[in-house]
Amino acid sequence: MSLADRLDSARRLQESAPSAGADGAATRQSQPSTARTGDPMVAVKERVHQSLIEDLGPRLYDPHLKESELAVQVRQTLQTVIDAEQTPLSLADRTRIAQEVSDEILGHGPLEPLLRDADVTEIMVNGPDRIFVERGGRIHPTAVHFSGEAHLRRIIDKIVGRIGRRIDESSPLVDARLPDGSRVNAVIAPVALDGSLLTIRKFSPDPFSDKDLITFGTFSPAVRDFLHACVVGRRNLIISGGTGSGKTTTLNVISSFLPEDERIVTIEDAAELQLHQRHVLRMESRPANIEGKGHISIRDLVRNALRMRPDRIVVGEVRDGAALDMLQAMNTGHEGSITTIHANSPRDSLSRLETMVLMAGMELPVRAIREQVAGALDLIVQQARLKDGSRRIVQITEVVGMEGDVITLQDLFVFDWAAGRDAQGRFLGELVPTGIRPAFTQDLADLGVALPLTLFIPPPR
Repeated sequence: MSLADRLDSARRLQESAPSAGADGAATRQSQPSTARTGDPMVAVKERVHQSLIEDLGPRLYDPHLKESELAVQVRQTLQTVIDAEQTPLSLADRTRIAQEVSDEILGHGPLEPLLRDADVTEIMVNGPDRIFVERGGRIHPTAVHFSGEAHLRRIIDKIVGRIGRRIDESSPLVDARLPDGSRVNAVIAPVALDGSLLTIRKFSPDPFSDKDLITFGTFSPAVRDFLHACVVGRRNLIISGGTGSGKTTTLNVISSFLPEDERIVTIEDAAELQLHQRHVLRMESRPANIEGKGHISIRDLVRNALRMRPDRIVVGEVRDGAALDMLQAMNTGHEGSITTIHANSPRDSLSRLETMVLMAGMELPVRAIREQVAGALDLIVQQARLKDGSRRIVQITEVVGMEGDVITLQDLFVFDWAAGRDAQGRFLGELVPTGIRPAFTQDLADLGVALPLTLFIPPPR
């Protein structure tokens, strides 16, 4: 935790906690949380809070104190403060108060238990009192709450401040990330009408592997082998899907197939990719400062990446004019690049690419744009979040070329919807080959990458 974080945390805690001689107004100010939750420990926790700040004093602001050392001192002081508390406390209450106060100072307050829960994949804060989580692809309410809007805002400020971003009335939307790489989106007033909104997409400290995705049913071993061959054989891939369909997770796994001896440049809005190759260069876009200056877009980073002698370029997501630069990179010696896009089908993803190229401000004829797309892309991997909560690849489509003014596509693998569902409502189907071999099979063979014919034999009916 930086010095600025510690100063801000301590200042805000002092502002929120009532002093020893507080009058009735201060006491009433702390009552909403007690009244809302019916928790008799709220007042005790606030006293412990305040005593901890007073006891630690300047140590909270010491820039030479490591975060791990600060954590040890906070926990040791917490035990001393709780021991001095006159209210009789059970062991469970002592443990709970110590954990909550520690989470408030060192972490993200009431969200910390959810962040530690390995089963939670997404946290959705719809205001101080309405917090939901996603488990197993389904949304569930929680009993977790903030003491009020000001408490929620403090946590949001702490999150965005750590990576040098800001959120205020002039800039009420922000994308950020937690130290562990989890993706954060925050929205505050005046855009958020019923309280600040916070969404956290969690990512495991140990990224999912291809074996994990096979276990989850995202793809089959045969499809894994096919995608691996395509990556090694320098095919240009785009992963398409809706929000929350698992595109970034799949991108992370597919990127793990990239060879160790290649120079890889990753470009993202909020750094999420976890590549373990030895030669990875990571770049992250930056919003404008309070004066409206210093904005660095994905497009700026893609252009700069071309000057960095990359073997591969991996873009977390294209959503604007950066699509033109990405296509040009794919067409000019940077084969084997990968990106994601929001779209509901492979054909829709091509239409979105056309639109985003036009957003670059280049007055290109539609046919010229389509020729760029057809020449750059080799494969579209379509992913979806199904009604049973699972995230599956439902289609793998090859971009064959142009016929007249139309880009020609052919499906190589499609999801078997006819397999139906089991007793729990989970889809039983998986990706099955259509019987069509990709047109680039010979190109892969020339590079020494073999595609077994058995990969493309459809199952018997």
